[in-house]
Amino acid sequence: MADLIGGAIAFLVTLTVLSYVFLEDWAFFRWVMHIFIGAAAGYAGAVALRSILLPMLLTPLIVQHSWITLLPLALALLMLLKIFPGKTGRLGNISVAFLVGTGAAAAVGGAVTGTIFPQVGATTDAFNLALMRQQGIGTAEFLVSGAFMLIGTVAALAYFHFSASAKHNKKPTRPGWINALAKLGEWFIAVTFGALFAGVYLAAITSLAVSASNLWQYLILLLHH
Repeated sequence: MADLIGGAIAFLVTLTVLSYVFLEDWAFFRWVMHIFIGAAAGYAGAVALRSILLPMLLTPLIVQHSWITLLPLALALLMLLKIFPGKTGRLGNISVAFLVGTGAAAAVGGAVTGTIFPQVGATTDAFNLALMRQQGIGTAEFLVSGAFMLIGTVAALAYFHFSASAKHNKKPTRPGWINALAKLGEWFIAVTFGALFAGVYLAAITSLAVSASNLWQYLILLLHH
């Protein structure tokens, strides 16, 4: 009986979400969206309490008497002051500045160690003959794929090269070879975005197929009852 009730709710919610394609923003759809947002917010709050506040703040402070945790607690309380207007709300700028600073540092560090270094390593590995022998790849195939990767990387970087120089009262222009590489890089970027969008659409179609399969299974279960 519980499976039947749960299936009925899932059936109605799925149909309501899919109805947006034909009915757009109607009352029952908004009601379902409110439930979804409320459930997501409640789940995020529960995860924050269970995985962050309890093990990283309250337990060390109350059980282990780790007074260093008073610092993040004070920053969190200052952040809450942002809801008040005037000078009281400005006290929360301390927490915002700390958050933005650490976030920017983490983003830059992550970009360098997680993107630039691996990209450079992958590009240089494309010409590593020892790696070619380990993988059992032919020399021609290995060099062609390496050259393709190197040209794509350099061309994509050239697309974002915006330095230009002005000559004899003319508009600032980039050197011709930079423009040629930028045009080539534009094609590489377009193909990359196309592949990413194809992956997104494929994931959406897969999710739709799973939902349709669940609806079909529920209809079969309903007919058997």
